Amino acid sequence: MVLRAIFAVLFKETMANHKSSLKRVRQTETRNDRNRFQHKTTRNAVRDLRVATDKKEAEKLLPKAESMLDKLAKTKVIHKNKASNLKSSLRKLVSALK
Repeated sequence: MVLRAIFAVLFKETMANHKSSLKRVRQTETRNDRNRFQHKTTRNAVRDLRVATDKKEAEKLLPKAESMLDKLAKTKVIHKNKASNLKSSLRKLVSALK
């Protein structure tokens, strides 16, 4: 919220001052922050799974990563086909481990 206010002052951004539009800005910022955090956390989980060399460890990490991908697809942060493709490639990777 503070960054948005600073940005508006520095770049002379004009916006309606209706209560509903100001609330919409706050909601959008909150959602963007939440989506950015969840997306980054999921990418880190996928990266950790790809780096894993032990099959038991990878099998333990796989359901968590798949669940995170499903949640991102459900909230439309990523496309459902992308989530499906990532899950498929991760399953192949885990099954190929020894």
